[in-house]
Formats: sequence, C-alpha cells, structure tokens
Amino acid sequence: MATWDDVGRVASVLPDTEEHRPREWAVHGRSFVWERPLRRRDLDELGDLAPDAAPLAFYVAHEGEKLALVGDEPGTFFTTTHFAGYPIVLARLDLVAVPELEELVEDAWLARAPKRLAQSFLDATE
Repeated sequence: MATWDDVGRVASVLPDTEEHRPREWAVHGRSFVWERPLRRRDLDELGDLAPDAAPLAFYVAHEGEKLALVGDEPGTFFTTTHFAGYPIVLARLDLVAVPELEELVEDAWLARAPKRLAQSFLDATE
C-alpha cells in the first residue's frame, strides 16, 4: 500500500510541482495533493469511520468523479461536509495501492495545472 514517500515521489516528478509545506504539493501555487488532518468537526461527523491517520486530500476533475470514487470505494475514499461543493476527495492512504496512487496524483495535478501545461504534459506522455 502507498505511503507519504510514494506521494512525494509521484508528485515531485510532475512538471512545475513544488512541495509548499511538508506533505503538500502544488503546481503553479495551486495545491493538488496534501495531508489533511481531520478536525474535531470532521471526527464528530465521521464517528467510528474516521481513520486513525491523517488522510490524503486530492483534487479531482469534477464533483461527478468525487461521487464515483466515494460511492465505489467508501472504505478507502470519503469526504466531509467541509468539502461539500468542492471537487476534493479524502483517502485512507494505507488502503491505496501504489499504481492507483500514481493515477490519483497525476489526475489531481491535471485538475489544477494551467491548461497549456497540462496539455503539454499529456502530449509528451502519449
């Protein structure tokens, strides 16, 4: 299963990516994947379903993708009311396989990167 070292390895090779703070990666100043410790309100909302470790937060392309991830794998992916209306998903990192993590991080980067940069990356990786 994936670790924070895996997140950093995958995120750091994406164009124009920098680690803003420990465990927070951004492209052109826009965060796309980060550690999101749960707050008291989140813990109250999640109850017994709250993970022990701080989850991975990441952007997706749109709300439909968010709902699909959370609906398909609710044991791994989840959200809280704090993120209602935002295309952001939380994940239990210890339940995400490394190949899936690679896809999630790359997709999060694509969702936040400037359009030209994203297209250039896609053209180069085809």
